[in-house]
Amino acid sequence: MTMTTVIQRAVWVLFLWPYLLTCSLPLDCREDHGSFSRCPSISQEKLLDRVIQHAELIYRVSEESCSLFEEMFVPFPLQLQRNQAGYACITKTLPIPSSKSEIQQISDKWLLHSVLMLVQSWIEPLVYLQATLDRYDGAPDMLLNKTKWVSEKLISLEQGVVVLIKKMLNEGMTTTAYSEQGLLQFDGQPEMLESVMRDYTLLSCFKKDAHKMEILLKLLKCRQTDTYNCA
Repeated sequence: MTMTTVIQRAVWVLFLWPYLLTCSLPLDCREDHGSFSRCPSISQEKLLDRVIQHAELIYRVSEESCSLFEEMFVPFPLQLQRNQAGYACITKTLPIPSSKSEIQQISDKWLLHSVLMLVQSWIEPLVYLQATLDRYDGAPDMLLNKTKWVSEKLISLEQGVVVLIKKMLNEGMTTTAYSEQGLLQFDGQPEMLESVMRDYTLLSCFKKDAHKMEILLKLLKCRQTDTYNCA
């Protein structure tokens, strides 16, 4: 893709960006004093719909961020190198069902906790990613803003999922912070190539996991309405 095409795409998305944000439906689960007083007042069905819409938008923006980073900083040979080198995603060790048969067999409870595990495991890495992208020469503000926006919305999604767990399963607040279990190690100052590939891997893995969050939540929604026909 030529630089002219990249610039044209960046300008086009820049004009659409405010519209995309205004189209999203915020979870609005936390008031100024930090309580979860609004989400419990929403019906379970509407809360689940809002959580799904939140996850959809997070995945869409993560996809745009990954594509933009790829076009700006990752030549095609390095894209192949990432695939061939088999860079592992930081959530690979989490007990998240991956195959179709595994997902179909797990309970609604485990679907929700799987989403929560994914959300919590990415909060800290996205904060790191914001800091490291600030050090890139020529990193467009659009990429930085998208990464910051996704990081903030991920925290909001976590709040919505926690309230949904309480509402659907009558459980207490879930406090397990999977991002603190050594999933991420950042030591020293790597060479530029390694830094680019590491950040590219983070963006690619997050895009994949954001899609998985969306799929699991939609499966949960399907189970609420059509238990026997949710492939």
